[in-house]
Amino acid sequence: MSLAVKIKNVSKSYPNAEALKSITLDIGPNELFGFIGPDGAGKTTLFRILTSLILPDKGTGSIGNFDIVKDYRKIRKEVGYMPGRFSLYGDLTVEENLQFYARLFNTSIKENYDLIEDVYKQIEPFKKRRAADLSGGMKQKLALSCALIHKPQLIILDEPTTGVDAISRKEFWALLKSMQQKGITILVSTPYMDEAALCDRVALMQEGNILTIDRPGQIVQDFSGKILGIKTNQMHALLNDLLQMEQPERVYRFGAFVHLVTHDNPDACAKKVRSHLEAKGHQNIMIQEQPASIEDCFLALMHKPETP
Repeated sequence: MSLAVKIKNVSKSYPNAEALKSITLDIGPNELFGFIGPDGAGKTTLFRILTSLILPDKGTGSIGNFDIVKDYRKIRKEVGYMPGRFSLYGDLTVEENLQFYARLFNTSIKENYDLIEDVYKQIEPFKKRRAADLSGGMKQKLALSCALIHKPQLIILDEPTTGVDAISRKEFWALLKSMQQKGITILVSTPYMDEAALCDRVALMQEGNILTIDRPGQIVQDFSGKILGIKTNQMHALLNDLLQMEQPERVYRFGAFVHLVTHDNPDACAKKVRSHLEAKGHQNIMIQEQPASIEDCFLALMHKPETP
């Protein structure tokens, strides 16, 4: 049976930073829940609190019926944790690492092979290879296998796809979906905004705060305004020239475009932008309305004025 997670007013500070600022959220059993945000958002600190590696300064939390402070021994038996930095033993082989973690929980690879099969079968041909000699994607699959070997009801994965290639990222998320189908609650953090769409719900985090919690599709649907994607023959000057417009709305680089957010009629705004850029000497001007992405929503929430 998968486990629910409840966090209420959890705060954590370090000498030079306030890592978490009164975080409250509920995660349902068997949910694939994503924490999306840049480095320093507080994702790793929250995960370390949930896995009983550090204590919160304030607030309470539970995993299933277990208190995250009082019941840390029970939590460690029910939770699989994959830290952001590869932390397995590089001198041991793939098979030896997995055997070691199985023995820690008084189990074996054979006993729980059905649970890890989807993951482990992709690296099993290299089971005699030292972990230090694996590629980034293979290291992540080995770490996931080790996190699953004791049949946890909840797995917590801290930026599992950081530093791996695009194909390995896609494969890893397919593995997470298969884990969810086996009745496991999954908490995953990532700095990649495109991975948000693969979660059931996400919390967008910034500087220790949760900006919003919702389904990815709903977050995009709630975006306020229209987005114009703009390209010209002078991309280096484009951002600054747009910022010089009279009362410009939000403007920022976005891939091969510069995005301009407007609450006016988009066609009228496009004409105004084109006239402004032509006066600045821009040529080959391309302006097209574009749908909002999770990243656009994140940036909008970052710049949303705080209510008194």
